[in-house]
Amino acid sequence: MVFSPTRQLSRLPQLFTLTEYSVYYDYPYEGRFFPVGDHRLHYLDEGEGPCIVLVHGNPTWSYYFRHVVAAFRHSHRVIAIDHLGCGLSDKPARYDYCLKNHIDNLEALLDHLGITRCSMVVHDWGGAIGFGYAVRHPARIDRIALMNTAAFRSRRIPWRISLCRLPILGEVLVRLCNGFAWPATFMAVTTPLPAQVAASYLRPYDSWGNRVAIAAFVRDIPLDPGHRSYRVLAGIEAGLADLRERGIPLHILWGGKDFCFDDVFYDEWRRRFPDAACTHFADAGHYLLEDRGPQVIAILKKFFEQGEGAAQGGQG
Repeated sequence: MVFSPTRQLSRLPQLFTLTEYSVYYDYPYEGRFFPVGDHRLHYLDEGEGPCIVLVHGNPTWSYYFRHVVAAFRHSHRVIAIDHLGCGLSDKPARYDYCLKNHIDNLEALLDHLGITRCSMVVHDWGGAIGFGYAVRHPARIDRIALMNTAAFRSRRIPWRISLCRLPILGEVLVRLCNGFAWPATFMAVTTPLPAQVAASYLRPYDSWGNRVAIAAFVRDIPLDPGHRSYRVLAGIEAGLADLRERGIPLHILWGGKDFCFDDVFYDEWRRRFPDAACTHFADAGHYLLEDRGPQVIAILKKFFEQGEGAAQGGQG
């Protein structure tokens, strides 16, 4: 998901041709904004019914869930957040882009919208953020579907991402060279993205200033106890046992060709939640919804309908 000096260098001219697409392809939604201090957080709020909250990671935005929104908005209320600094949200240069603040922002948005019960779909960094909310409010959570993510401590990190954490060099790679979001458009998939889709992913991150949160997410990976987000992540990890003991249903959906969140993380989720439903796509990448979107959405429909059927049955 990051720039590799030895890979695909011939594709660098694509960095300068993205403006030919004047709209976000296949994203027919009217966004809304929620104030976070002096800044605006963008989100989608579509449909009515049982609530599903979609939480993206880095370097994506709510665009990653565009087909999930389309599939569920006629039967559910679907909320998809753009974390501050991401997507169509404001991208302040002076903001503390840390795990705790992202969780706080999600919590504030859902409280503002009056959400007292919801299911969640989380991906990448959205796992730590979404599960961060879930362990704070387990009684509000119906079901969770997770894709290629972690919400527990690990020291595993690909060397490509390690490069992007280095002082000065990391900023140059991620913010000047677009060496995180742009390579993800071909490294995070096994099926090439259409040009319009790749351009839409990248368009919110079209400058040094607009890539501030992408770089901050990379720096915020807590690998050791001295990191400021380490204790927050450890608290989320401790709360996973409570979610398991409460019997909150999980479905683990996984792309087996993810070089970052590889099958070691998949196996760890299965160990922590042995009763979870699991679907492993051996030939799909990190952007699972791009590689296997229709299959994943069909699974999500069954997963969420099971929960609603159980709730209706319990009410007699």
